[in-house]
Amino acid sequence: MQEYFNEIADKRHQSYVKHRLQDILVMLMCAVLCGLDELSAVMVYIQNKADFFAQNFGIQEIPSKPTVSRVLRMIDGKQVAQTIIEIMREQIGESGDVIAVDGKAIRSTSKEGEAHSALQIITAYLTGSGIVLGQEKIHEKTNEIPTFQEMLSYLNVAGKTVTADAMHCQKETCKKIIDKGGDYLFGLKENQKTLHDDVALYFQSVPDDAVIETFSTSEKNGGRIEKRICRKTTQIAWLDNCEKWAGLRAILEVERIVTFKGKTTREQSYYISSSASASAEQLLSIVREHWMIESLHWMLDVVFSEDDCTLQSEEAHITLNCFRKFALLLHRHYISNLSKKPSVKSNMLNCLMNDNLLLKVISC
Repeated sequence: MQEYFNEIADKRHQSYVKHRLQDILVMLMCAVLCGLDELSAVMVYIQNKADFFAQNFGIQEIPSKPTVSRVLRMIDGKQVAQTIIEIMREQIGESGDVIAVDGKAIRSTSKEGEAHSALQIITAYLTGSGIVLGQEKIHEKTNEIPTFQEMLSYLNVAGKTVTADAMHCQKETCKKIIDKGGDYLFGLKENQKTLHDDVALYFQSVPDDAVIETFSTSEKNGGRIEKRICRKTTQIAWLDNCEKWAGLRAILEVERIVTFKGKTTREQSYYISSSASASAEQLLSIVREHWMIESLHWMLDVVFSEDDCTLQSEEAHITLNCFRKFALLLHRHYISNLSKKPSVKSNMLNCLMNDNLLLKVISC
């Protein structure tokens, strides 16, 4: 990891550099792996672990808080993210067939009176292995669409299915995915109102000669029963302008029926897919896999309180955001091999107390 970090550009005047950039990044990484989210807590950890860093990483001097703060302000967050992504690929691998894409705002960066000013990071997440394939910063929610389309220029989506929320259901996005040898599964909402309404009406009044493939699941958890029914058809010749959607081969409805404390609710969602061969069962699984990136973003807030991070530098936020994703990946990977599985947060606390465990998580 130190070798990887050594490739990150150090913008400081080298005549005055006392602490190597890769050493500072290693110390930050270890602190984040222990679940620390505020710079003051990170510095207390680093200062109390001087012997640990000297023995295991050859770091002989501990930087001051102002030094670490300056480094976080001047570092290229995008380059750090690219480096962390390479480490993820090297250490964990790229298994999985579904790429989930979603954006997350860091709410503490919002400017008063400017509703959409918060820094947002859009992430492409390989759900099978839990690694990040790419991420980009944005400042307006509507900028997610062109930013994701730009990401598709470097993302390897060949042989994989890309999922995203309804705002990314765009003709140009679909075309880019198909041109690169991938498939897509996108939700339908008001941004494609005509298409949404046509698909909804079709499933609400299915023609007598329609061929509908159906698959359902039922789960019970804490008295809550949730049934999901996926209905899929490839008979879409009737759909207006369907030829303008590159690769469009199927439409589907997912109905969620939830019964809890004697009350039942029903909700229908509609999707388009470029895969004619994927079964209703497979498509329902892909729909559910998209939830994994929502879970990742939830964990960033619950485990690290990312929305409350008070750092002033945008580059610092981007850098720590990727370190947090890396920490969650390593902990989940380590825990998956245990017979008795602690929570991620508990495992982080154990790493804070046990240096040997931290080293095991880093090298898992």
